[in-house]
Amino acid sequence: MVTTTPPGRPESPGAQHAPLVFTDPGGRQHSAPARFGPPAHRDAALPLRARRVLLGRREVQCVQVFLSRADAAHPAARALLDTEAGTALHLARALEGTPYPYLFPSVLGYELDAAEPFLLYAAPRGVPVGRTQVTSAADHRVFARDLALALCLLDGEGLVPRGVSPATVHWDGTALQLWGLEGTARVGRPRSPWGRAPYCSPEQRRGEGHVDARDAVWSAAQVLYQVVTGRAGPADRAPEDLARHRALAGALPRAFAPAAAGRPTPAALLELLAPEDARRLLPVAAGAARTRHEAFDRTLEAKRRASAPLAGDPASGADGAAGAEAAPGDVLCPYCLEEIRLDLSHLYVTDDRNQYQPLDLSGITNPVRRDDAMRAAVQRCAADPDFPDHYIPVPYLTHGRPLTVAMIGQSSAGKSHLLTQMIAEITDGGLRRYGVDWQSVNPEQHARFVRERVQPLRSGKVLAHTGSVHEFAQFVESLLLTDAHGRVRPVAFFDLGGEDLVRTDEVLRFLLGVDALVFVVDPVLALPLPQLDSLRADLEVEVDRDGDTAFGTVLDRLPRKGPYLETPAVMVLGKADLLRFQPPVDRWLEEGPAAAIGPDQFLAESADIHALLHRYAGQAWLRPFDAFRRCTLHVASATGGRESGGRYPAGARPRRVLEPLVSLLAMHGIIEAPGGAASFGVGREAQ
Repeated sequence: MVTTTPPGRPESPGAQHAPLVFTDPGGRQHSAPARFGPPAHRDAALPLRARRVLLGRREVQCVQVFLSRADAAHPAARALLDTEAGTALHLARALEGTPYPYLFPSVLGYELDAAEPFLLYAAPRGVPVGRTQVTSAADHRVFARDLALALCLLDGEGLVPRGVSPATVHWDGTALQLWGLEGTARVGRPRSPWGRAPYCSPEQRRGEGHVDARDAVWSAAQVLYQVVTGRAGPADRAPEDLARHRALAGALPRAFAPAAAGRPTPAALLELLAPEDARRLLPVAAGAARTRHEAFDRTLEAKRRASAPLAGDPASGADGAAGAEAAPGDVLCPYCLEEIRLDLSHLYVTDDRNQYQPLDLSGITNPVRRDDAMRAAVQRCAADPDFPDHYIPVPYLTHGRPLTVAMIGQSSAGKSHLLTQMIAEITDGGLRRYGVDWQSVNPEQHARFVRERVQPLRSGKVLAHTGSVHEFAQFVESLLLTDAHGRVRPVAFFDLGGEDLVRTDEVLRFLLGVDALVFVVDPVLALPLPQLDSLRADLEVEVDRDGDTAFGTVLDRLPRKGPYLETPAVMVLGKADLLRFQPPVDRWLEEGPAAAIGPDQFLAESADIHALLHRYAGQAWLRPFDAFRRCTLHVASATGGRESGGRYPAGARPRRVLEPLVSLLAMHGIIEAPGGAASFGVGREAQ
């Protein structure tokens, strides 16, 4: 039997005793003695388990929903618990101060990055209706009203409960409580098979199309039918005896339509079942507490009014196709910033000890072999004899003007992990949906990058700090990107920490030739949110109201010819997994990649993240957005959770790591955007 009711009350003689450390919905951490009852699966098909808990000295009755250590090693299992936690916390915030929290489980706390992650709830009200009876006609009306109200409230938040069934709907004789939140999905996401017949809609059972609020209307209709008749209905059509049941005949026939488009919305269902309650329903949906975007809108409007630079202006960064067609000799060395051209007399390859050895091409007459040898070679740059020795991959010199991308931020910001996952997503084909493909610039260099960084991180290992021992900026990785028109562009990635920028002027000099910048915000240093306090204590750091010093160093060094810096830039709120239940991060971290670039791409996300930083971090952390004319804001998580003992317990699970680069590539014309590269990031073509 599938049930959301955990085992019975812990018995004193045999109950397990342990301290329980958890974070409450407000972000504050607590520790309390606890006695645990025996665990049991809530649903035999799912890994989530539940047990009764007597919490604190007063032994308050609670329910703990958790994953065993073995189950928690699987990302899919952790994702289920994350979904349930995110939904429960979201509803708690949205419904605070309204009459409706009783309709959902009351979350007391959570700890989701532990080896055995868990949620803590107040004890459930009532029992699942699959194990009891709702007998009177008056009870049927209240039950139906509460169920429709729950669906309406979830729909107002853009959420669809896919797990509505007699096992997840509780009834205590006076009111309903809806559980099964681990199956919640956002409206518009691709459907995946979920639930059991007849309670899941036909299209949900098949995993076809996109999630629709009317999926849950089918499930609610099936539950109501069983409550009234005592039996389950057909899995693919309306029951034949609906007309014989007064409580069902007027409201439910359309709810059993085989396709979502034929069913009423949750609001329409509530109007049919309880019209007076529908009219009294408070406006507690997302619109009642929208994030305030006034500061963002003012700044963006000023950028729109500013004159746009001419396409192809070196200061603009909007070089588009022109850069891809530049002559091979017109390449700026990313290290010494001097002109460099291909010189076959200065080519080298590395030996088995990783030492540079001269490459002599005179004996290679086969053009195929010659091209292959050159692709693996590097050229020593001699443009500035006073500059330390540095080497450039040959393909970097033979495909027109390269694009250099610099990661900016303090060492604690997680730039190395973010950049590693960003490149891994590219090499997994993440840019192909935008018509962009890739190839390594130097196969040996790329293989080493994958071996030393991508593979360890994906297996769950924390990467070591990549502090530089050089007096100038160093490549992390470089790729050849081919756009939808077949134009090839070298793209080189650099990781610059705050300590690199202040140690030597040569690193700052490098910034003068950078084509795109990624400013990575460390939420631990930027946001004085209580859920980050324990991490700050562990790291022995405090909130810095003055912003990231690396940001200021860069902004003060870059040349400015007008009111704004014209180099394309993005800001990334990194380590977003630490804030995955904090609005608006919770919404954007779950967003999938866009199928195509639109004229206002990333502006809604930018507005939300700007509002979050503006409210909690202060204007100092937003200096890059204020300084660059084209700058979008993003959330990203390179790892998906906190480390423990030098590892990520469920492996590193990247989320939205590629979107910042997609924005930069659109600003440079490598990804085509409506309105052109010069307008991307400001929302419409600059006048």
